[in-house]
Amino acid sequence: MTGSRDLLTREQRSRNMSKIRGKNTKPELLVRKLLHAKGYRYRLHGQSGAVKLPGRPDLVFAGRRKVIFVNGCFWHVHDCKTGQHAPAANAEFWEVKRRRTRERDALQREQLTAAGWQVLTVWECQLKNMSVLEDRLTAFLESAEG
Repeated sequence: MTGSRDLLTREQRSRNMSKIRGKNTKPELLVRKLLHAKGYRYRLHGQSGAVKLPGRPDLVFAGRRKVIFVNGCFWHVHDCKTGQHAPAANAEFWEVKRRRTRERDALQREQLTAAGWQVLTVWECQLKNMSVLEDRLTAFLESAEG
């Protein structure tokens, strides 16, 4: 067997992938806990009153017209080492899937900006330095411009 072959069956891989969550991920919960401890209040998963925002941002600060996405580096193709890792097994499938995700993210960001929202993306790799993250979040939320 070569290094590029998947060691799991198609069914095992499908079962593993289906368990990956899009909401309430560990990185998202960490950001939420940090902001809540600092006294910030927010709505979750794209809710601004009765309106669902494009891309369903993880945290919505409706009064400030600001949203925060907490993105996994691999899934959303960040510029870090993890985000640039391309799986060898089923490479074409992953390339298309990840490119589509990146394009969708860009479109949703444009839609939010056009609707008057300021957008911040927090990448999973940025959670390694909590003091820098805290400063970045506070600066975003307290600034007049995002």
